[in-house]
Amino acid sequence: MDVILDFLKAVPWWAWILLVLLIIALRDIFQKKHTIKHNFPIIGNLRYIFESIGPEMRQYFVANNREELPFNRIERGWVYASSKKENNYEGFGTDRDIYAHHHIFVNNAMMPFALQEGHPNKSDKTFLPCAKIMGEYNNRRKPYRPASVINVSAMSFGSLSAKAVESLNKGVKISNAFHNTGEGGLSPYHSYGGDVVFHFGTGYFGVRNPDGTFSMEKLKELVDSNPFIKAIEIKLSQGAKPGKGGVLPGAKITAEIARIRGVEIGKDVLSPPNHSAFSNVRELHQFIEDIAEETGLPVGIKAAIGKLDEWEELAELMVSTGKGPDFIAVDGGEGGTGAAPPSFADHVSLPWVYGFSDVYRIFQQKRLTDRIVFIGSGKLGFPAKAAMAFAMGADCINVAREAMMSIGCIQAQICHTNRCPTGVATQKKWLQHGINIPLKSERLAQYFRTFRKEFLEITHAAGYEHPCEFKMLDIEVNVDDHNISKDLDKTYNYEKDAVTFNGMQSLMDCQYLGGHYKSS
Repeated sequence: MDVILDFLKAVPWWAWILLVLLIIALRDIFQKKHTIKHNFPIIGNLRYIFESIGPEMRQYFVANNREELPFNRIERGWVYASSKKENNYEGFGTDRDIYAHHHIFVNNAMMPFALQEGHPNKSDKTFLPCAKIMGEYNNRRKPYRPASVINVSAMSFGSLSAKAVESLNKGVKISNAFHNTGEGGLSPYHSYGGDVVFHFGTGYFGVRNPDGTFSMEKLKELVDSNPFIKAIEIKLSQGAKPGKGGVLPGAKITAEIARIRGVEIGKDVLSPPNHSAFSNVRELHQFIEDIAEETGLPVGIKAAIGKLDEWEELAELMVSTGKGPDFIAVDGGEGGTGAAPPSFADHVSLPWVYGFSDVYRIFQQKRLTDRIVFIGSGKLGFPAKAAMAFAMGADCINVAREAMMSIGCIQAQICHTNRCPTGVATQKKWLQHGINIPLKSERLAQYFRTFRKEFLEITHAAGYEHPCEFKMLDIEVNVDDHNISKDLDKTYNYEKDAVTFNGMQSLMDCQYLGGHYKSS
């Protein structure tokens, strides 16, 4: 043994380096997977190293403040500063190209809306509930008015970490918003007091029979056992990959995830492209009514938009029956929390502004917009974009990636690898350790409060009390220069219907019993 140790000590350090390089070279030469490594042993590895850190290099050293996608540095910085209650202003004028295509302009009034003494926003500058009530028109037993116009969009436990979901739920409780569960089922981490919209897709996770079909009995039991569930959302499709199913590998299914989703440990789980509970629009319509009757809750649908014939059929059914979805969440093709092939993420389904305008116009032509709470989802978590969305007919905004950023996401864009460096989108316990739940939940709440405050300030600047009063004439969108720029009604070929609104005081006077709306 001593001879071996003496020999090792006698070998110079550079010889060890040469030995390591020789081993790497031999490995590169004899491997068959990478041509570059085979042809250029050792140095060929640099190509793959640089490729792997390329996004980070561009993000921090190459791209300018307005250049990155999906969210540029200015947008991310605004969310981070808003969530931390830091200075989110910018000085010396905007560095955005305000002549760029699709740039948004809010037409301010000569005389802004003035808050009188006793107005709800005098004492609470973040008070901004939805002007409509989910389920009111259809006389659901438990109608629900969202207490916030901005809420957390569908992101499931499994996609997000346990600590991230818990942070979001505690954050929406602090900020009086709601938390959409995503299609992974209702987890214990959704149960910390925030209002919840229970969402399910084709896999029916949490409300499925052993054969993978939908179970009304399990849904009723879930709703009865969890009174913080305020509404139910049926996912028809999502912006990242509409019309495509997915596979949850058995290796990722822990005992906890299996219990929550109602699946087997270690066995691959398929989410098919189609629902088994219905196969056409008429059956979907009846499915919505059956769930509403059994649970008493408002029931809505979420979809990315493409072809419109089935939406027209749904509108016709609503006219003829007097029934239908209580809310419709329109997801833009720019949506992104779900992993998807580039061919789907880049090309399938319309961006939010095109998809929403197409769908809203259909329901407007049938005089149905007053029955429906319209929810916009797809990079709308910024006050000016929200103003545009409300001017087009949205009643609420759901945010996903913006909410993730408020609790620490750095847009590493490796959510689908289980290696999220911030612990937000991974199931690895070590990576989750960095999430301080009390701190992160307060940051989500602060982002929502800041959003509502600035959204109200823009609303008041335009001369209105509540953003539901925005008209399409209040927003202009660049199509070239100002001489041929267009108001929203000319751009999307409809004029938004007026929303019934009797003043912010009337919303303040409403009582919320268990989160459900009841007039005082």
